[in-house]
Amino acid sequence: MSRGSYDRYLTVFSPEGRLYQVEYAFKAITGSGITAVAIRGKDTAVVVVQKKVPDKLVDPDTVTRLFQLTPTIGCVMTGLLPDARSQVQRAQSEAAEWRYKYGYEIEVVDLARRLANINQVYTQRAGMRPLGVAMTLVGHDSELGPQVYKVDPAGYYVGFKATASGQKQTEAMNFLEKKWKKVEDPDAPESTADAVKGLTRSEAIELAVEALSTVLATDFKSGEIEIGISSTAEDEPMPKGTATGKGLWRQMDEEEKNEWLVKVGEKD
Repeated sequence: MSRGSYDRYLTVFSPEGRLYQVEYAFKAITGSGITAVAIRGKDTAVVVVQKKVPDKLVDPDTVTRLFQLTPTIGCVMTGLLPDARSQVQRAQSEAAEWRYKYGYEIEVVDLARRLANINQVYTQRAGMRPLGVAMTLVGHDSELGPQVYKVDPAGYYVGFKATASGQKQTEAMNFLEKKWKKVEDPDAPESTADAVKGLTRSEAIELAVEALSTVLATDFKSGEIEIGISSTAEDEPMPKGTATGKGLWRQMDEEEKNEWLVKVGEKD
């Protein structure tokens, strides 16, 4: 059936019960040419995303898909970058308001729920449009430990053990599902299943880098990816100028990224 004029209005359903403008927002995410992978371990939440500099004259340090929302929560944005910056600013505002109102930092699940509610409102009012961006929140919960949540333009949010978003989302999710199926096989040795249910910091980072490298069939250089991490592991380095760095969100520098790329390359 022809779409007719149903894709011109955000608040009008098609005869099949579809909102085409919302579907266009999802297409903007996959059409961005960027893929991101996020994994939750025993004491670590990590995200790895492609870094594409559009022009040789652009300063690479000003191009990023990773953003800090609170001291312990960061996010990766896949989709339209202008929309991404708008949603990040709103997320930072919501987190700051929570901190002012309640006296403590917002948790990952609460921030994801709030942003999902805002996104859902954007799908039902004619004066707005859905943002063509998917936000994957990565951070440390004071009670539950590392957390990974994804929020989509339709207002749906859910927690993940491992997830992907962007152009190669389907391929990356299939890769991660196969990895999880192997390690959580009931017939597998108990020690193996327990080890993967609680991935260590090193295992989580290596798996995320391996997943992105495999689905894109690329051996990355340090300047071609970004890695964000929130970890309470013993081997997590202490950020400069802080008394404690456990659970804080940070982005890895070029040297540290190169070390992990070398480890994954040697493993293969």
